[in-house]
Amino acid sequence: MESAMKKRGLSARDLCFIGLFVAVIAVCAQISIPFLGGIPFTLQTWAVALAGVILGARKGTIAVIVYVLIGAVGVPVFTQFRGGIGVITGVTGGFIVSFPVQAFMAGIFSRKNIPLLVLGLVIGTAINLTAGMHWFAFVSQGTIQAAFAAAVAPFILPEIIKIVVVILLGKSIQTALAKAQIHDII
Repeated sequence: MESAMKKRGLSARDLCFIGLFVAVIAVCAQISIPFLGGIPFTLQTWAVALAGVILGARKGTIAVIVYVLIGAVGVPVFTQFRGGIGVITGVTGGFIVSFPVQAFMAGIFSRKNIPLLVLGLVIGTAINLTAGMHWFAFVSQGTIQAAFAAAVAPFILPEIIKIVVVILLGKSIQTALAKAQIHDII
C-alpha cells in the first residue's frame, strides 16, 4: 500500500525537476521575435514539449500547469515578461492554455520509439496551433482564415524544427540521465 501511495505522490526530486522545467519554460518564453499580428516566435513551445519528453506525461504536464498558473496570477513569466489573466484572455491565450495538452502528448510517447514520439509531438503541436488559432480568431473578432494566416502559417516550419530539436536533445538528455542513474524521473 505504501509503495502505491509513494508511486502516486511526488518526491522531492520530482518537485525539483518540475521546478527546473517551470524555470526553463519561463526563460524560453523570453527568447522571442515579434511577428505581425501580435503572435511572437518564441522557444516557449519547444520548452513545453521538452518538459513532456524529459519528465513524462504526468510530471511534464504538472510543470506546464504550474507555469501557466504562476503566469495567470501575475508573475511575469510569459513572453516579454508579461503576466496576469489579461495575457491569457489576449490573442495568445489559446496557445498558453493548450500548453499542458502539448506537454502531455509529448510525454505520453517519450519512452516509446522515435516514430511514436514524433507522432506525440506532432499531435501536441497541432493541438496547440489549433487552439491558438481559434482563440486568436475569437479575441480578434476575425475569421479562421485570417487567424491561420497570422497565428499558424508563419510558425509551421519553426515548429517542425523545434520538434526535431526536441527529439534530438530529449533523447540525449534521457540517455545522460540513464547513465547518471537518474532514470526514475518519468
